Amino acid sequence: QAEEELKAAWSQQAGQLREMRHREHLLRSDVQQAREQLESFKTRVMQVCSPSAAGSTGKSVTEQQVIEKVRQISDERQQSHEREKSLQKELSSRLAQEKKVSANIEVFENSLQKLQ
Repeated sequence: QAEEELKAAWSQQAGQLREMRHREHLLRSDVQQAREQLESFKTRVMQVCSPSAAGSTGKSVTEQQVIEKVRQISDERQQSHEREKSLQKELSSRLAQEKKVSANIEVFENSLQKLQ
């Protein structure tokens, strides 16, 4: 009976070990797939950001290159936004000035008509 119990326990342990190996294999496969997807993503980002920097050279794109390119794009976007705000402010100022000039011209025309 003890022998049967040992065989059953051994069989159970062997089954658990097989299951653990199978899980490890699946995890390794998932990790490899994730690495490939990350590399593909980094390359695509760099190709979109700077076509000459990636893909055509056949070299792997580093995470640092992607981060730097994203930072550069973010900085450029911020500068563009600030420039847009500045131009909007200037436009508003010129429109206000134009309204004043138009009002002055209207007053001048009215005065001129009265004089005639």
